Formats: sequence, C-alpha cells, structure tokens
Amino acid sequence: MTSNSPFSDLPDHLQCPQVRNIQPIPMKKEEQVIVGLRDPFQLSKETIAIPANIFVIVQKMNGESTAEEIASAAKAPPDQFIELLKKLDQVGLLWGPTMTQLESEKLAKLKEDNTFGIRTSASLGKNPEACKEQLDSWFQETEDPEFEDSIVGIVAPHLDYERGWPNYASAYYSWQKADNPDRVVILGTNHFGNGDGVVLSTIGFSTPIGTCPVDQQVVGKLIDKFGDGLIADMLDHAAEHSIELQIPWIQQCFGNVPIIAALIPSPLIPMIEDNDCRTSTETFVTALQEILQDVEGTTYFVASADLSHVGQQFGEPRPVDDQRKFDVEKHDREMMTKFIQGDADEFVDAMKWNNNATQWCSIGNMSAVMQLAKPNSIELIDYRQWCDDKGAALVSSCSMALI
Repeated sequence: MTSNSPFSDLPDHLQCPQVRNIQPIPMKKEEQVIVGLRDPFQLSKETIAIPANIFVIVQKMNGESTAEEIASAAKAPPDQFIELLKKLDQVGLLWGPTMTQLESEKLAKLKEDNTFGIRTSASLGKNPEACKEQLDSWFQETEDPEFEDSIVGIVAPHLDYERGWPNYASAYYSWQKADNPDRVVILGTNHFGNGDGVVLSTIGFSTPIGTCPVDQQVVGKLIDKFGDGLIADMLDHAAEHSIELQIPWIQQCFGNVPIIAALIPSPLIPMIEDNDCRTSTETFVTALQEILQDVEGTTYFVASADLSHVGQQFGEPRPVDDQRKFDVEKHDREMMTKFIQGDADEFVDAMKWNNNATQWCSIGNMSAVMQLAKPNSIELIDYRQWCDDKGAALVSSCSMALI
C-alpha cells in the first residue's frame, strides 16, 4: 500500500477488516432487494440495510484480505468503500476496538439491570395475564402424559412458540402439579456466541411474566471453582434464545424460581486449546453435581434442545420432500433411542459415528442433562417435524421426561 493510498490512514482493524457473525435478513425496498445486517448481540440500536450486491462485498471481509484488495476486486470506489467500513465499524459489526467498547457497555448495562431483558418471549403477550392465558390454553390442548413417578428433568425444544408449542406443552405438562423446586438448571445451546466452552450467566432472565433470578449460592460456588473464565463470554446469552424460551413455562409451573443458566458446547467440536480459561462440559457437570449435593434442596433440569436441521436453508442442495422427511424421522428416532438408553457416552459416540448427519444442534446439553439428572428412566413424550411449504427447511424437535 502506497503512502498516498486513501486506505493508508485507516486504523489497523479496518486495514484488514473482519465482519462479525451477523444474521443477514433479505428485504425489499421499492422493488430493490436489500439485506438487513442483524447483530444477534444488538450492540447498537441502529440496524444497517444495504443492497444485495454490497452485501456480497461485506462477506469478503474475512480478516484475510486487506480493505484495498477487497475494494479493488469489487471495483468499488475507495471513498465509498471506506465510508461503508466506517459505518459497519460504528455499529460494532467489525471486529476491533469499537466492537469491544460496545460489548463492554452492553455487559455493564446488563449487570446493572441484573437480568437479560425480554426478547423472544415477548411473542407470548404484552402482560403477565396474557402470557399465562396463552400458556394455559396450550396446556389445555395437550394430552396428559400421565407419569406416575416424579420427573426430575425434561428435554424441550427451543423453536419459536408458534412452531414448537406442542412439544413445550407436553414436556412441561406434568410439572404443573409438581411441588416447587429450590432451583431449575437450564442448559442451552450457544448458537451465535463466541465462547467455545461452557458459558454461565450471573444474572437472571426476564419475560413478560416476570424475572427468574439466578441461584446466587450455586453460581457463586461455580465461579469460585472455575474462575472468571466461566463467565468471560457471558454476553453470548444476550444473543441466545434457548434459555429465555424456557423461562415462561417454568414461571407458569413454579413462579419466579431461581435458575442456573448455562450454554453447553457441542461435544463434536473440540475447544480451542490456546489457554486454560475455558470450562469443558465434563468438568462443569462434575463440579455442578458436587455443588448441588452440598447445597441440598430439590433441583430440576431442562435441556433446551432442537434436533435435526435439514433443507436448503441449512446448506443442503435440494428441497425437503416426503422421502427426506421419512429419512430424517428414522435417523431422529435411532438417535433418540440412544439417548433414552441413558448412556451419555454412547449417545455422543453414535452422533460422532454418523457425523451428526442431520445437524442436531443440542447434543451437548442433552448429554449433560442426562449426566446431571441421573434418571432411572427416560421416556419420549412426543416427536414432531416442522417444514415450510416450499421445503426449504425442516426442523425436528421432541419432548422427553427424565424420571
């Protein structure tokens, strides 16, 4: 790069820009296709929308090519390209000091509020009464699984309620009449975050019904055990829905009971071994088991888990047809059978053997809940597939009871 290049005065992180993990949202504006760049972390209140051809250029910002090389290859006017870079940086969509500052501000505000605010659960209604009425109506449409023994844990989906409510309702149904526990452990999936180990939350979760605080005693003991590495990526919870979507159902059954909320990584993806700060699922599960025995009281467990993700939306070449639905269900039932047998290692090994052929997203928290709850038996309550009309995407889910 020559000294008189218009790119020479850019700060280091813009010299070789790298876009964060954003969610592109296709839209139309006056017949023009544009792409909204949604930040799962919502570091800025501002959302950028750009023409589809410009989004192609943004995708080239991978941290490997310089800004000048990207602009030159795209034949983009340098001044306009630099303006785009600065705008992306301003709202925290590029890795660098601006993003780090916005993250710090976001986390400080969350800690001040002592809760993650209402996000995906807002779809239930605007006030507690409306939400409870909706949940109750779903329970009324659900058949009683009629379990004779107490349920210590469940597997429930984290699909949006419109698509997933039958399995949510059947999973939580028996807890409507159960005694309130002292706490509920909710294990989620880290879809969008940066942490590649277990990520614990030190603050509660809010829904239109109210706020479930964290169990300060248990969380404190976990941090004493593992240090700040367990919460270093706590902002990942701000981008995640798999914990929050369980909270209203828990509130409906038990009120604002204390929770322990943790995002569990996939056992099929090894952690980055560049420091000793990360917490593996194995060590987390062992420590949590010991702590729960020490604090005593009744603990229930929730694995927030969806199963298969297939179709063009998830990288497959063809739309989902009836044969694909049949094959997915066959595979799902084989893997659910492995889970129901109650051996976490066998379940994970089966997924490794088939290379997670249908992209289950919650293998980690399902294997962890099995180890934590130590059930005498596991029963499948319901299994369902959701597929859009064009076959672009199929997502399967289930409800299970750990008894």
